[in-house]
Amino acid sequence: MKKRKLTFPNTYAIVFAAILICAVATWFVPGGEYVKGDDGQLSYIRTDSVPQTWQVFTALYKGFEKQAGIIVFILIVGGTLWIINSTKSLDAGISLFLEKAKKAERFAAVRFIGLHNLILVSMIIIFSLFGGIFGMSEECIAFVAISIPLAISLGYDSIVGVGIVYLAAHVGFAGAFLNPFTVGVAQEMAGLQLFSGMGYRIICWSVLTIFLIVFLLIYAARIRKRPEKSPVYDIDNFWRNSVVGNNEPIKRYRNKSSWIAFAIAMGAIVLFSVFYSGDCAIKIGETSHSCPWLLPASAVLFALTSIATLRKSVHFFIVNLLAFTILYLVIGATCFGWYIPEISALFLSLGILGGISSGDGANKIATEFISGAKDIFSAALVVGLASGIVIILQDGKIINTLLHSTESALHEAGRLSSLSIMYGIQTFINLFIPSATAKAAVTMPIMAPFSDIIGLSRQATVLAFQFGDGFTNMITPTSGVLMAVLGIARIPFAKWVKWVWKLILALIAIGFLLLIPTVLLNLQGF
Repeated sequence: MKKRKLTFPNTYAIVFAAILICAVATWFVPGGEYVKGDDGQLSYIRTDSVPQTWQVFTALYKGFEKQAGIIVFILIVGGTLWIINSTKSLDAGISLFLEKAKKAERFAAVRFIGLHNLILVSMIIIFSLFGGIFGMSEECIAFVAISIPLAISLGYDSIVGVGIVYLAAHVGFAGAFLNPFTVGVAQEMAGLQLFSGMGYRIICWSVLTIFLIVFLLIYAARIRKRPEKSPVYDIDNFWRNSVVGNNEPIKRYRNKSSWIAFAIAMGAIVLFSVFYSGDCAIKIGETSHSCPWLLPASAVLFALTSIATLRKSVHFFIVNLLAFTILYLVIGATCFGWYIPEISALFLSLGILGGISSGDGANKIATEFISGAKDIFSAALVVGLASGIVIILQDGKIINTLLHSTESALHEAGRLSSLSIMYGIQTFINLFIPSATAKAAVTMPIMAPFSDIIGLSRQATVLAFQFGDGFTNMITPTSGVLMAVLGIARIPFAKWVKWVWKLILALIAIGFLLLIPTVLLNLQGF
């Protein structure tokens, strides 16, 4: 009898096993919840647990219901990018970018550092800043679909493509200095001045970002030298064959349809500028900087770049549409508070305009969009299933009991030990409550007053919350953004965990080292 070879379970099996384990836990862990008293403080009380049985099969439905926004966004992005890829515009754009970038190699400094390294470092810093300033998270889903073809074209793999956008943004998110969703919410609940202690947080952000740069550059250099060593080498055949193509020259062309798409887009942008320029203000925390010139300036820039690209080729005009989609995504997120619904509409518009530009009819555009949505549906399925883990814990009434039990250990420790335990608690809780805002609402009202009792800075408590919230988001299956990104990248969760766990452990260790000065030194704002 032939011996069966042991194989690592796939993503669906891992997530469903986690749901089953959580369901079993609801039979043994006592129920509990936090209630707000008359003084506004949260206190823990015991309640009856609700053992979960057949509910494990409804977790998928409830998970889809809870993560509907991200799931729809994934399908729209998948459909849109399928349309854009079918036009070969990304291929043409990346080829032109690399052709222009190679000219920079005439400089000795660029040759010494390496053009490829400069591109990677620049992208990591940009996206880390996005995470550190305005908390980029869900927006990564769209950017990853662009960064992976670029990484493949540079001789790397899809993991590098995910790393320079998703990992960079979430490392920046963890070490944020202006992120309103972590620093802002946690400081407000801890009774601290908004964004106080920024100086040391900038140091933390810098240390974490530099470490990620070094880590990714070492990995990227190894993969570029020996591509077959990549854990996703076979999987990346999709990107090498379908996205990067077979290196045949792309025939450039012009048509009337692209001018029609330009007229439609230009009309929409002008109307948007007319009605919303006066309301345009970059919001960072509680500060707001009025920018009535931003939308008109972007409209003029779009007109000039579109005319220039239309005179060259339809491909470059579609790339220009993609670039301005990203620009308006950033403007919308920072100035108008856009979230998944608005960003979804933006990408759907891109898909339609891209199809029109290439000369496709309505039926062809619809067919391509459905093909893309169908191709990416497995990612949406994982997002819904993974969300079921949290739902089982919440419906079983045990999630707050787990939190309370770990918090009890704080009463037995000193200042540094207490801070370490707080950090560990936040890291552990993040596996079950990936939402930074929700976790801050549960933990900060309890931990902030306790830090006063043991003589620990509330700023240090907030920083422990930041690190605990940020790092494990990059490995937990309950993170809808992670599962969506892996779905688009076509990286199996098991392979991702096998690759990323060393990075996560290193980041957690660095986070602990960065917490020590908040106890031992007199830092400004702490």
